[in-house]
Amino acid sequence: MKKNTSSSAYNSLSLLSHIKYEHLLAGISGGAISTLILHPLDLMKIRFAVCDGRTTIPQYSSLTNAFYTIVKQEGVKGLYRGVAPNVWGSGSAWGCYFLFYNTIKNWIQAGDSAQPLGPTLHMIAAAEAGVLTLLVTNPIWVVKTRLCLQYGSEIPVSSSKCYRGMMDALNKIYQTEGVRGLYRGFVPGMFGVTHGALQFMTYEEMKAFYNRYRTLPYDNKLTTGEYLIFAAISKLIAAAATYPYQVIRARLQDQHHTYEGTWDCIKRTWKYEKTRGFYKGLAPY
Repeated sequence: MKKNTSSSAYNSLSLLSHIKYEHLLAGISGGAISTLILHPLDLMKIRFAVCDGRTTIPQYSSLTNAFYTIVKQEGVKGLYRGVAPNVWGSGSAWGCYFLFYNTIKNWIQAGDSAQPLGPTLHMIAAAEAGVLTLLVTNPIWVVKTRLCLQYGSEIPVSSSKCYRGMMDALNKIYQTEGVRGLYRGFVPGMFGVTHGALQFMTYEEMKAFYNRYRTLPYDNKLTTGEYLIFAAISKLIAAAATYPYQVIRARLQDQHHTYEGTWDCIKRTWKYEKTRGFYKGLAPY
């Protein structure tokens, strides 16, 4: 018993020794900067995703139409609704994800970065990092979605669902819906873990294949352009494969819709919109 306890303590200390905080800082800065630049597209993605054609929320026919309609009805400020929790969410999510992923990966490699893991272990490390990150950040995503779906004076809502900002939204959601409200969309978010796992597996395997092709070491550094290309391709592959979970999660978090749960949302989306409904908002995404 004593031996098992000491072994467990040793494993914990061993895992902690692989933490590198530069991954946390890189994730936070990268997530925050990209979010500030691309938030209007994210907002339009969410609005397209929840548009089921059966409610009185604004309907958009295209990205261009959505852009001009939002600016006309809500001003330029309307394109940046929910930007604060999005910056917080993306920064903390990518920071945590990079920290957890690289810590777990280095632990599996026993500190030897030259040791290739293969697709299965890359998937496992990415999936574990995704679950831990989701537990930390889900309340922020709920707030972001709800702030993005405030349509100004176009769609009146009760005072309990009208939010003045990030902290006000967190407070009101907790007071009216409890912890459960802050974790709406968590189940499809768990499926979304496969998105990150697939993305990072593809990314790592592409880098490994490229280095093998050039007969260079597995962990050889690439150029900035090569990193960008591999990151973009892996993201596109993961997005195309797993996008429907984004629609379901956004609809469950939407304050203008009410669903009994994930399965109810899936059934109703299929009943009224078929396959097309699960891919709404894919273009801006």
